[in-house]
Amino acid sequence: ADAGFEAHLVGGCVRDFLLGREPKDWDMATNALPEDVQKLFPDSVYENKFGTVGVKTDSLNPLYAVVEVTTYRTEGAYRDMRHPDAVAFVKTIEEDLARRDFTVNAMALRIAEKMTAKDVVDPFGGLADLKNKTIRAVGEPDARFAEDALRLMRAVRFAAQLGFSIEEKTMEAVMRHAGLLEAVAKERVRDELVKIIESDGAGQGIRTLMDCDLMRHVLPELLDGVDCGQNKHHIYTVYEHNVRALEYTAKQGYSFEVRLGSLMHDVGKPATKRGDGYDSTFYNHEVVGAKMACIMLDRLHFPKKIVEKIAHLV
Repeated sequence: ADAGFEAHLVGGCVRDFLLGREPKDWDMATNALPEDVQKLFPDSVYENKFGTVGVKTDSLNPLYAVVEVTTYRTEGAYRDMRHPDAVAFVKTIEEDLARRDFTVNAMALRIAEKMTAKDVVDPFGGLADLKNKTIRAVGEPDARFAEDALRLMRAVRFAAQLGFSIEEKTMEAVMRHAGLLEAVAKERVRDELVKIIESDGAGQGIRTLMDCDLMRHVLPELLDGVDCGQNKHHIYTVYEHNVRALEYTAKQGYSFEVRLGSLMHDVGKPATKRGDGYDSTFYNHEVVGAKMACIMLDRLHFPKKIVEKIAHLV
């Protein structure tokens, strides 16, 4: 800003700042070109085609050790449904915000000596959606999900993390495009699942994945428990029992491994069920479930140590 360029905080850090949550990282957008940014900050790294310069700081806090500064840009077609084929630099912050996924992530905060609400740039109604606890796609939902299929999982993840609901048209678009998730790298799907399980709203996240038909592309084995009743010791179906176990462990603040283990602990029951109602038995379901857990987590490319630990818990 001292050099005559515009500078805005953007994305998730603005959302979290406005919600009173501690941001996990700080991203900035500017009308300065990458070469301008590097001239201003010689201790920086620019090794990508998206206009993002990593500016190193002297902070000992890892949150501020590197600040990503990106030139205002628009994005071309997404032929792989994940990354833009090309980017083009633009002049205004409003043009830059139009490419983002959800309204609560499409706000910017002008850098000023004394920042006020007047310094929030909000062309898509993100402030109102923050107030109403709503996840809404920027512009046309179908277009946003067709551009980047991982946004299907991100919609559910943000709702779970923030305790928000997904706006009706956005939710309908998620359901229409659920199958696109198959085109996304399993590691990326895994990372979003981990964030859902680690959130306070983990149970809500799993229920939403089920409601919008994404679960069959993430942990499809859980679907078999939806209509699987149990014996006299259980009043819930296998699926409902598993989700409630997850909700309990999340509420108690247990580790990720314990949470995911609780969600999967009875996954072997549908395959081993004998009889109906009060006479149901699930012979060796824990052994079958442990083997299934390995298959499910290997498919999502979880590290071997985590797979073994969760299988042991199951």
